[in-house]
Amino acid sequence: MKENEIKDPLQTALEKALRGVPATVEEALELDRIYSTDELCDAADEVRRRWCGDTVDTCSIANARSGRCSEDCKWCAQSARHHTGIAEYDIIPDGEAVDMARSNSERGVRRFSLVTSGRKVAPGDIERFCSIYRHLAENTPIYLCASMGLLTLDELKRLKEAGVRRYHCNLETSSDFFPSLCSTHTHEDKLRTIAWAREAGLEICSGGIIGMGENMRQRLTMVSEAREAGAVSVPVNILSPIKGTALENTPLIGEDEIARSVALMRFIAPKVTLRFAGGRARLSEKMTERILRGGMNGSLVGDMLTTIGNSIEDDYALYARIGRTH
Repeated sequence: MKENEIKDPLQTALEKALRGVPATVEEALELDRIYSTDELCDAADEVRRRWCGDTVDTCSIANARSGRCSEDCKWCAQSARHHTGIAEYDIIPDGEAVDMARSNSERGVRRFSLVTSGRKVAPGDIERFCSIYRHLAENTPIYLCASMGLLTLDELKRLKEAGVRRYHCNLETSSDFFPSLCSTHTHEDKLRTIAWAREAGLEICSGGIIGMGENMRQRLTMVSEAREAGAVSVPVNILSPIKGTALENTPLIGEDEIARSVALMRFIAPKVTLRFAGGRARLSEKMTERILRGGMNGSLVGDMLTTIGNSIEDDYALYARIGRTH
């Protein structure tokens, strides 16, 4: 290259990401300003192939305790401060959890998580969940995850001993935007839980929701903060405004913006599993394929916590059409 020749920023970012070097948020924003969606997606997919291969990493979740949450997260149907008409129930029976995990395992899903509503599982309920996880570990071969709020180090260690291997605690959005969406706990509370989960020997799954009114900088900052906190899996939810929540009238972000966001996230976090999560059911088939060919390499399959998802069989058919395995 000649001394005065300016190197193409996308090529520079691509070369760095292929070496495993993350882009900064500023570098990713520069790419967003300059390049088309297809250019970003094609480059991001080179990075995906380099670090993640052609397998879509699948997981599923079970709503193990629903509703009556004390927190005021503006997006959430399970907050007791919102009136959304969702089903409310206490801890699901062991047998029901085992049946769900076994069904997912038999259909080729790689990971399974129990998810509970609330700030955290009450100390008196931790042993109940540990018992369920021991039954899951004894009766199914599926990889076990948990999502149970702002637990203590001791509680996380107990889950690990019961068979849990990965802990999920979403940052939800960037540290500077989070206070506008939730006042009952903080971004720092989440980071502390994530640090304790790592200390307990658990892998970390941590991402968030896009389309809650944040800008692209805040969206990418969330992914950067999750990567820096040690996340190996970053779920990307797309807000589905739910009637009765504080965000029920939030305008939907466009499909092109979603695709660009995911592609830029791949440069921010070259090696992580970027995971399609809630909200993708509203995307067109063409755009879903573009995103899966634009940096995304994981997916939450089946129904979500309080909304309907895509069927596992339809997802598998989609993966096959674009040459991906699961």
